[in-house]
Amino acid sequence: MGRLADDCFALGDRLLSVEEAVAEFRSRLAVVAEAETVPLAATENRFLAEDLVADRSVPPHANAAVDGYAVHFDDLAPGAPTTLPVAGRAAAGHPLGRPGRRGEAIRILTGAPLPAGPDTVVMQEDCSAAGNCVTIPPGLRRGAHVRPAGDDIRAGDTVLTAGRRLGPAEIGLAASLGRPALPVRRTLRVAVLSTGDELRAPGTSVAEGQIYDANRYLLMTLLRRLGCDVADRGIVPDRADAVRSALTDAAADANAIVTSGGVSVGDEDHVKAALEAAGGRLHHWRLAIKPGKPVALGQIGGVPLLGLPGNPVAAMVTFLLVARPLLLHLAGAEPRPLRRFPVAAGFAHGKKPGRREYLRVVLEADSTGGLVAHRHGRDGAGMLSSLAGAEGLVELPEDATSVAPGDPVAYIPLSTLI
Repeated sequence: MGRLADDCFALGDRLLSVEEAVAEFRSRLAVVAEAETVPLAATENRFLAEDLVADRSVPPHANAAVDGYAVHFDDLAPGAPTTLPVAGRAAAGHPLGRPGRRGEAIRILTGAPLPAGPDTVVMQEDCSAAGNCVTIPPGLRRGAHVRPAGDDIRAGDTVLTAGRRLGPAEIGLAASLGRPALPVRRTLRVAVLSTGDELRAPGTSVAEGQIYDANRYLLMTLLRRLGCDVADRGIVPDRADAVRSALTDAAADANAIVTSGGVSVGDEDHVKAALEAAGGRLHHWRLAIKPGKPVALGQIGGVPLLGLPGNPVAAMVTFLLVARPLLLHLAGAEPRPLRRFPVAAGFAHGKKPGRREYLRVVLEADSTGGLVAHRHGRDGAGMLSSLAGAEGLVELPEDATSVAPGDPVAYIPLSTLI
């Protein structure tokens, strides 16, 4: 299991943009997930550990794109129909078995290998068959309806680069190359825990002053969507010894630890002291975003710890913008920029300069078919219901002070992040 260098998260008190934060940890951290080779059928949602280079072409031979007849183009009379004897048949998996001769047509079905010699396929709908002959109309172009060898992939092509997440298309691509197994990164194991005497697990009773632990379930779901192996470490009481023991145990078999709340400097915020007592360090990264207070990043025994805000919306937004790219980097994923799409604002909003702000929105089409973003739910960082109904986030830049209806804004679909 890979480990981090001590103090790799020490950045001082600089106020960072999201891009600066992501660039910092990419420059400081190495991939911790080791490589292994697994059967192709078990590679879904894994990250490719090496470039996938084609050792064969796809398709491996020229083949027919339609049902019809394979002919030599030079046998066709210009400007007049041509009648040729049908001298053989080729189907997918059943090649003709010999070269095609001049002056004959070969009945050929979609996907069948084109025999050597013929260079053109005529669609059967365009032909007139009678007995053992076929009449071909004029006006055909050379090479019509032929898919050449290597039309999709050529031998030697790099078809997938290291770090690519493997989904249906990527796995199908590897199968088309005949690969029974692929080298992938081991699944990143992430421990998740909540701290707080006020928290109770769903399904148990709550007394006055107690609440159900929502963030841990939110974070575990987000992590599983990333393809992580999640270790649920439950709720840890607000005692320094309990927090220290929980973090030490979590670091023993995890690649990373994620917490929410409890990383500030209050009387009952024990994570920082517990980490230091266990030989680790904790640093607060000041991110210029809203919602989201300083994100705590540290390490214990070389294992990174990500301390997210306790308010549910802030926890989810900072996870998506900061924790997600950090964990993907540790897992060996290829870096991909955050996708933003231009839409029109369907609301008015004022903000203070200096921080990037993320608003929860839904999209609707206007009378011209353009997309308009409308605010969804209330603004509070604790309003988890506002995220459940939102389709995405509108990102307002640091220097913006107001938004008026109709203004262009940047839209980030939650579907690209979750």
